[in-house]
Amino acid sequence: MNLGLENKSVFVAAASKGIGKAIALEYAREGARVTIASRDKDRLQAARDEIAAASGLVPHVVQLDVRSPEEVRAAIQSAVARHGGLDVLVTNAGGPPQGGFEAFDDAGWQGGFELTLLSVVRLIRESLPHLRAASDGGRIVNIASVSVKEPIPNLILSNVFRAGVQSLAKTLSLELAPDRILINTVAPGRIGTDRIAQLDSLRAERTGQTVDQVRQAANAAIPLGRAGMPEEFAKAAVFLGSFANSYVTGQALLVDGGTVRSL
Repeated sequence: MNLGLENKSVFVAAASKGIGKAIALEYAREGARVTIASRDKDRLQAARDEIAAASGLVPHVVQLDVRSPEEVRAAIQSAVARHGGLDVLVTNAGGPPQGGFEAFDDAGWQGGFELTLLSVVRLIRESLPHLRAASDGGRIVNIASVSVKEPIPNLILSNVFRAGVQSLAKTLSLELAPDRILINTVAPGRIGTDRIAQLDSLRAERTGQTVDQVRQAANAAIPLGRAGMPEEFAKAAVFLGSFANSYVTGQALLVDGGTVRSL
């Protein structure tokens, strides 16, 4: 299938590792001109080299803290200046801290909001003029979590604000359709990333189990019996954020091995 991505300008946030890096690599393999952004300069450089070696295309690198409106604006402008426009935006950020309702004061809630929801708002707002100007229309892919459909215990900040991300996408799908901009959310379940390893370690400490016990129990709850790989997730995300996708918008696609049981 031709995804129509050759020479398209693609911006991927939080792309120095994990899901974000896998998505950026998949876009580069499709011939897109990719900009990768992250707070960690050293990881960014390593990701750039890895993507270049695997795809033959060297991504543009921008250091970015998605909680900073000034840095968001500068990052999008840098991508547009380097690649002559913007066709695809992938919003992404590290997950907020784990914990239940009583674990967070106002500052904790504000931090989760700025990292998980307001960062998406800012990235889209800065990108919209350029997406509207794109010759084939634009694509927006928001990376969230299966918590948009089913809350995950002890992750209240993620549950609340990622649901807001999908509500934003659903609303914008109506507003942006006349501009030929399609927007969707891709929601990972248990994908083998550093974030999952961190959550496993914290759960092991909290429950007195070993990390292996936590991992085995989590994988046993997945109908496919294993965690997904970042590259498996990336293929789904890149299709929705491509020009082979011409009629899917406002949707939340769960990439979770069948874990979530809701319709």
